[in-house]
Amino acid sequence: MTTTFIDAGDREAVDREITGLREWSPLGLDVAVAYGGLSAEDRLYLDKSPVDQLSVTALREALTALGAEVRVLDPTAPGFVAHLAGPRVDVVLPNLHGPFGEDGRLQGLLDYLRVPYCGSGVPACALAADKILCKEYMRGLGVPTPEWREWAGTDQVLDWRGPVMVKPPLGGSSVGMSLVDDPDDFARALLEAAETDPSPAPRVLVEEVITGTPVTVGLLELPGGVLVFPPLATEVGAGQWYDAETKLDAAGEGMVSVSAADLPAKTVRALTAHARTLWERLGCRGMARVDFMVDADGHAFGLEVNPTPGMSVGSNFAAGAGLCGISHADTVRAVLHEAMTRHTYDVPLSAEPLLIAG
Repeated sequence: MTTTFIDAGDREAVDREITGLREWSPLGLDVAVAYGGLSAEDRLYLDKSPVDQLSVTALREALTALGAEVRVLDPTAPGFVAHLAGPRVDVVLPNLHGPFGEDGRLQGLLDYLRVPYCGSGVPACALAADKILCKEYMRGLGVPTPEWREWAGTDQVLDWRGPVMVKPPLGGSSVGMSLVDDPDDFARALLEAAETDPSPAPRVLVEEVITGTPVTVGLLELPGGVLVFPPLATEVGAGQWYDAETKLDAAGEGMVSVSAADLPAKTVRALTAHARTLWERLGCRGMARVDFMVDADGHAFGLEVNPTPGMSVGSNFAAGAGLCGISHADTVRAVLHEAMTRHTYDVPLSAEPLLIAG
């Protein structure tokens, strides 16, 4: 089925969608926010960020303001699965990142339990959360992406062709990621990235460096279609690149700023087209954020797709929604509306156990 996309520049259409969205109320809905220190990325924010800067704080406040009943379920706590399957949960709002939270495994569990949830399903999450798979998918769809190689462990000799970005393929917020411009640092960077991968056979993405401006494009599913946010440019005030410490900015030093990207119209059209293609062909739902690098000539290169973007008030996703005149509360309302009006995963569970002879 072809996706209907809404142009952020069409103010009449956007206003009509927001007005229609507000006719739906989650009043009394029991919402379980899945949040906790499941991945290295989530633990970083829990350990370093002030409470008022956490996504879970913003989500709790928005849901309360919308009249929903809110519970935070920690996947590292005993009884997590039992609580998910309990009678009190109407819908789950995942706010986990990286392995087990954003990569389709939580979504598969919720499908199995027949519990509605916000955001993309198993196939989109599995493809988007793995940076190597996602880049292969981009290349197949004709979305430009920096050249890359894959390192599969200490038995593989990978020659230096720098400068490069060394990245764990799973997870975000630049955890375990390094900009390597000295061949003497290459081996250390590979091992550091591999250590953040919890899988039995860690892999590492070694990616060509594109010099330019980091740009992100958010997408939000509204009742009448998917709104594509204007491209948002990131400016790093200190450091060589947009690393984990800069993204965290736990001390509130303003190490990074985001604003509407000042780019040629041709580049904006390309960014929007690529974001639409990835949303539709990955099969995303609810919300997503696509990250790019734009070089000095205005060429856009896709880096990754985030199926569960950060939802703090100061997040890039919230800033992109704000450019469209959408408040944080209405952003949360939109993802809840999509989850509760979606066709349910309703393949019936057998009421009787299967008896296997022998």
